[in-house]
Amino acid sequence: MNARRIGAALAGTVLALSIAACGDGSSGAGTGAGGDGAKALKIGIKFDQPGLGLKQGSTYTGMDVDVAKYIAKQLGTDEGDITWVQAPSAQRESLISTGQVDFIVATYSITDKRKESVSFAGPYFVAGQDLLVRADDSSITGPDSLNGKKLCSVKGSTSAQKVKDEFANQVQLQEFSGYSECLPALASGGVDALTTDDTILAGFAAQDANKGKFKVVGKPFSTEKYGVGLKKGNTDLCNKITDAIKKMQSDGSLEKAIEANLGPADYTPGPGNPATPEACA
Repeated sequence: MNARRIGAALAGTVLALSIAACGDGSSGAGTGAGGDGAKALKIGIKFDQPGLGLKQGSTYTGMDVDVAKYIAKQLGTDEGDITWVQAPSAQRESLISTGQVDFIVATYSITDKRKESVSFAGPYFVAGQDLLVRADDSSITGPDSLNGKKLCSVKGSTSAQKVKDEFANQVQLQEFSGYSECLPALASGGVDALTTDDTILAGFAAQDANKGKFKVVGKPFSTEKYGVGLKKGNTDLCNKITDAIKKMQSDGSLEKAIEANLGPADYTPGPGNPATPEACA
């Protein structure tokens, strides 16, 4: 009798251990991007671009932030499991190659040169270089109407110089350290226009403090395909992000993100939208 009881107890113990082992194996939550049940993600965004990627205290807002959150959700990651990493333009490739981020969503234009060091999913949006002017200024209708005008030129950017070289060789370039410093000068008449990607311009114009003061001319003169940058050769993650982008487009979430973040500036997406994601190499 005692032997039978001991045997039954041992059998029960073995069964319990087997169930526990099965339970441990089935939970299988990963900790990196691209795996089934992926949880923690490090995502690079801009911290200083209103309407696109803006950090205010512990809050992150913008179209790129919304795109990043949507992608993360499709990868199985809750918003609370995202670590946001500041991704300045000059540091994006380094952040990816050193593994400091899993991917970057930060007005990251897809170019052949960048493809040499990183892979891209997307594009999810097509932007274009444009002009921001005062809301009551009807004299500036495009880059070729800037001769004799003052154009804000930001240190490290080639946008304003491109206007002078290709469209208006008599434009006067006024150099500032950042786009945000151009806005007071534009409002006061110190400069007549600011140029960079139309999405960035719309983000500035959409800020509560700037509503009604500025307008985007709406004549883009370049093509900037925004993609999601990730480690070169990670085709599995690239395909999953591409699927997420397509779903965000098809269910209307991307359109809502654009309207919520850039709509207050009366911004309308330019040619090439909705963007067609390319096949992952």
